[in-house]
Amino acid sequence: MLHGYTPAHRFLPYLSWTDVAALPDKANTVVVLPVGAMEQHGPHLPCSVDATIAAGVVGHALARLAAQVPAYAMAPIVYGKSEEHLHFPGTVTLSGETLLATMLEIGESVYRSGFRKLLWVNGHGGQPQVLEMAARELRLRHGDFIVVPSSTWRVPHVAGQYLSEREKKLSMHAGHAETAIMLALAPETVRMEQAAANYPPAFPSRLLSPDGRPACAWTARDFGPSGVIGDPTPATAAQGLAILDSLAESWASAIAELHALQWAPREASTWGRGQHQGHVEPTPV
Repeated sequence: MLHGYTPAHRFLPYLSWTDVAALPDKANTVVVLPVGAMEQHGPHLPCSVDATIAAGVVGHALARLAAQVPAYAMAPIVYGKSEEHLHFPGTVTLSGETLLATMLEIGESVYRSGFRKLLWVNGHGGQPQVLEMAARELRLRHGDFIVVPSSTWRVPHVAGQYLSEREKKLSMHAGHAETAIMLALAPETVRMEQAAANYPPAFPSRLLSPDGRPACAWTARDFGPSGVIGDPTPATAAQGLAILDSLAESWASAIAELHALQWAPREASTWGRGQHQGHVEPTPV
C-alpha cells in the first residue's frame, strides 16, 4: 500500500478532503514530508536508498509517537536533485529549479489546507540547500508558517558507535551506516556479496580542507567506477535495527516538540504583496 512504513492512521493522503477540513487545531498539527532521491548507491544497494531511508525513518517515528500528538506523513518525494550521480545508470534526477518549484508548490498546498507546521525529513545529501531556500521563501510568503528543512541523520542516533574513524572522516555515500539501515528496512534489496570499500583520497590542501574531505565540487565518478564512497562491508542488520530505532525515537521526540513549539508567530497579512514572484515588501520591525 501507498503508506509504506507509515501507520495508515498517520498517513495524510488516506484522509478525505472533509476529514482534513474537520481536523482540530490544524495550526499545530505537524505534517511530515519525507524527501529522498533515486540515484545509484554502488553495486550492493538499490537506487532507492535515500527515499527508502527517509520514508522508513519517518514511518517508524510516527509509529511510536504518542497518540495525543497530531501528526501525519505525506507520500514521500522519491526523486531529487541527483546530478552528481547522473553518470551511473538508474539515477533519475531533477534540476535544482524543478525541485525548488516542487517544494514550494507542495508547501503552498499544505498551507492552503490550513496546516501551519511542515517538517521536511531529507535523506539525500545533494539537496539540503534547495530545501533551505524553499523553506525560507515559504516563510517570507507566510509569516505564520513554520517550515523545518532537516536531514534524516541530523537528530541523535547511535550509528557512530559502529563506524571506524576513517569511515566517520571520509565516508559520503553508500557506506557503512546507509548499508546497515537498508539491511534493517529492506534487506531483500541489499547484496552484501557485492559490497566493497572505496574511499576518496585525502584532499591535497589542508587550508581548504583540514579534515581531508573534498573541498571542491565533485561528482561520484571522481572517486572511481563503483559509485561507493566509504566502506559498507562491516554493516549488519542488527546494527541497522539499532540505528533505525535510535533515529525513530529521536524523530518522534522532535515531532512532539514541533507540535508544542510556538516560534515568532506573525500574521500572514503582515507580509507584502508580490511574494510569489520572489519580491516581498519590507515589513516594519
